[in-house]
Amino acid sequence: MSVIGKSNLKQDEIVKLRRYLISMISREMEGVSGTNVNQENMVTQLLTSAYTQTKLQLPNTIRDQLFHDILDELLGFGVIQSLIDDPDISEIMVNGPDRIYVEKGGKLIKTNIKFENNQEVMKIIEKIIFPLGRRIDVDSPTVDARLPDGSRVNAVIPPVAVDGPGITIRKFQKEKLGIDQLIAFESLSEQMAEFLRACVLARMNIIISGGTGSGKTTLLNVLSSNIPDDERIVTIEDAAELNLQQDHVFRMETKPPDIEGKNSVSIRELVRNSLRMRPDRIVVGEVRGGEALDMLQAMNTGHDGSLTTLHANTPRDALSRLETMSMMSGMELPLKVIRQQIAAAIDLIVQQTRLKDGSRKITAITEVAGMESDTIVMTDIYRFAQTGMSEDNKIIGEFKPTGIRPLFMPRLEMAGLHLGAEMFGATAAAILSQRMRKP
Repeated sequence: MSVIGKSNLKQDEIVKLRRYLISMISREMEGVSGTNVNQENMVTQLLTSAYTQTKLQLPNTIRDQLFHDILDELLGFGVIQSLIDDPDISEIMVNGPDRIYVEKGGKLIKTNIKFENNQEVMKIIEKIIFPLGRRIDVDSPTVDARLPDGSRVNAVIPPVAVDGPGITIRKFQKEKLGIDQLIAFESLSEQMAEFLRACVLARMNIIISGGTGSGKTTLLNVLSSNIPDDERIVTIEDAAELNLQQDHVFRMETKPPDIEGKNSVSIRELVRNSLRMRPDRIVVGEVRGGEALDMLQAMNTGHDGSLTTLHANTPRDALSRLETMSMMSGMELPLKVIRQQIAAAIDLIVQQTRLKDGSRKITAITEVAGMESDTIVMTDIYRFAQTGMSEDNKIIGEFKPTGIRPLFMPRLEMAGLHLGAEMFGATAAAILSQRMRKP
């Protein structure tokens, strides 16, 4: 490569120089890979030496950017490493070499970052999955993986991906959010926070319902933090994201099929296995199939205080999803029996929503109040009511109690948790109406 002596390099020449330096460093590193050397220091030294040999005199800003890009290429994940490092970005979506989007502050933004071509995207996918022993090829064109920092990765390649390979990264939040921060973000009110804390302490079975990216896992983390330290918690996830601070936690994660398509371990198998592990609480990251029925049966057989999430847009939709998933279990139960299982098992549905302005809020806290004929009865305890839009297009609204206290109030009181009627905005008429409701 004839780059020596050039000082005014054009963009395509900078690209060639980058490839040249990466090639030189990679050859030097071949004999020392896997040893206990500090790779960043070694690569920096080799890069400095290789650059010096070119006798180039690039401006400091261009040279520094070149060095930064090469370090990202060799030690990180190429051009998207800067997006991974940005703490304000929550999700990265690579739709093709030149179509890279991020979610920032709840909004989707197209970046000006680009891969050179589809082959560069494939190299990053392979770099992510190779250390994990995962496989992606035309026979198995999708893969789920996890970055070293815990971020979730999904990759799709042709023939499934029509326009070339794609990557979606849900970033792991290093800072664990607490309930006070969610209140400060106006995700819920102080009253709602106190009510949910009491429900977790009193071992209510809670489902967090919401759409993709609505903040379900974050809320599950926050609610789980209220579980007492002296209880044994078993967590089950597709990709370990929960970060419980209690001491007695046993974490389990699903296992994908091996290269022969065998030896996978599903969430359903882990839920069943957890019942033999003497759990006080079972926390499932997300139910999405037949394991829903196993979860319901666990809740109905002494495993109170369990928590999970599922994809649904309203509390009523969440119940419909539970019915559908329970039918996927292979057990041919009548619909009414499934509904009876749901009504007996679930105490509360917390609806988490990402609104149009990108904000995430709890838009409903709903009690599952029992059965009437063939229908599951539901009662809203709190709701978010939108009242308008601000000048900067932010949604304005308020969290309102409905005036109705949940039927499980005696269970809260038996646990030593006494919540006044005013917490629910109850009036004398509402309290009288509450007493007339069916148990």
